Amino acid sequence: MRAKPSNTRPRLNELGVLLRHWRSVRGKSQFDVSLDSGVSQRHISFIESGRSVPGRQTLMDVVEALDVPLRERNTVLQAAGYAPIFSEGAWDAAEMQSVGKALDRMLRQHDPYPAMVMDRYWNVLRTNTSAPKFFNCFIVMAARATPRNMLQLMFDPAGMRPFIANWEAVATGLLQRVHRESVGRVLDQQSKRLFEELLAYPDVKIEWTTQGAVSASPALPVIPIDFIKDGVLLSYFSMLTTVGTPQTVALQELRIECMFPMNEATEAQHAPLLAKAAAETAGHSVQR
Repeated sequence: MRAKPSNTRPRLNELGVLLRHWRSVRGKSQFDVSLDSGVSQRHISFIESGRSVPGRQTLMDVVEALDVPLRERNTVLQAAGYAPIFSEGAWDAAEMQSVGKALDRMLRQHDPYPAMVMDRYWNVLRTNTSAPKFFNCFIVMAARATPRNMLQLMFDPAGMRPFIANWEAVATGLLQRVHRESVGRVLDQQSKRLFEELLAYPDVKIEWTTQGAVSASPALPVIPIDFIKDGVLLSYFSMLTTVGTPQTVALQELRIECMFPMNEATEAQHAPLLAKAAAETAGHSVQR
């Protein structure tokens, strides 16, 4: 049965503004969208000008061609008078239990190296057992407010920043990742606020946001994160995993970050580092 708009009068001007915005973001003309979506250029023009009310499937074809993120697709649907179709429920809702169990398995299997699940704003949602153990080797994680934000943790002079040997290169890479890995490759208002907060930290330079401002060695395909602990240098790199073909907003916005040793020396030092930190923590608990 063909879906019909709700009785609420479609806000066609708003719909046109949204579609033109996403065309601008993607650098596409109406003709480009027509080729990618199968919707005639004339019909797209009429939709944007408010002269035509699109069917829901037509609208979905257009936003698919524009690679609009799921959360924003709901906004486009509502602007046309349709109900949202992508669930915006929490990532740990009851219907997400199977996905949550899969994430837990991924995290467990990555022990003894740190792994964590984060939302679109880099807030940590869950971790494996190794992640807090690792960061507690450097700082007291319990003293930091929750949800813990990984970007804030790396940029904060009271966080991990003093322990990162190549902090400028890492900070530059992270600032550029905020743009590159933002959902839909577009910064929303909250992402922009986070970006501004990072730039407000001491000695963070706006020019680091420019692609290529600081890079790793040309021989390396990734930027390593070099941590220093008790005079020992440990190098790691991270790999990012996202959920394929997500059908909910929460799933599209999840990312799983896994840290790996960059070399054999770090791999050999990793377990002793965690064991020493655990022993020190146990010793402090006994003294109290």
